[in-house]
Amino acid sequence: MLTYRKLDASRIIETLRRLEQRIAERFPSGGLVAVCRDLVTIAGKTEERSRSIAKPNLVLRAAILIAIIAGSAGIGIVGRSIHLEVGNAEVFSVLQGVEAAANIVVLVGAALFFLISLETKNKRNRSLRDLHTLRSIAHVIDMHQLTKDPSLYITGASATVTSSSPERNMTAFELTRYLNYCSEMLSLTNKLAAVYAQHLPDSVVIDAVNDIETLTTNLSGKIWQKITIIDAAKPPR
Repeated sequence: MLTYRKLDASRIIETLRRLEQRIAERFPSGGLVAVCRDLVTIAGKTEERSRSIAKPNLVLRAAILIAIIAGSAGIGIVGRSIHLEVGNAEVFSVLQGVEAAANIVVLVGAALFFLISLETKNKRNRSLRDLHTLRSIAHVIDMHQLTKDPSLYITGASATVTSSSPERNMTAFELTRYLNYCSEMLSLTNKLAAVYAQHLPDSVVIDAVNDIETLTTNLSGKIWQKITIIDAAKPPR
């Protein structure tokens, strides 16, 4: 059954593959198609990795269960000894038993806190490593559009080109398509990051995903400024 309340990683992968084909057909020798191909590879692992990260760590869960059982058993043993000593009216021994039970509770609580936090920290670190990869590829995409200067379509190539200028041989239409592809890749990178927050709603992971969203939105905004300049430079029909 289809649902529109969560991201489907398979649909993101399908969209990325189609985007890769579109880029390859229009710019077969460009570096952008290689970046998109790499993003497709990352996307193929995203769903599996995000689900794997969200799964409970059975070893740690077993350790937590053992700690609870051991703590309960210890408290039970102390409780029996207290009952026996109460029968002999030895108040000092009763207080010792209560202190021992309190120590067991503290130790078990500390062990449980450590084990639970260890599982959370492990999941968080794995997610952050993957999100760092997506953040890096967003910057790589930005590098590919960095030298795409739309001003030459306003002032003319002769007024803007120097001996050290990068090669600019795209038409206005081609440059617009190239910039659009970069914007789409940034948007899909953001969606891949959101898959991790969807499977692991940890506050630190969500903050990292929001940072990637802010980054990709800002980078895409710069791209659309260039597209707007190109559109404004087109002669009226």
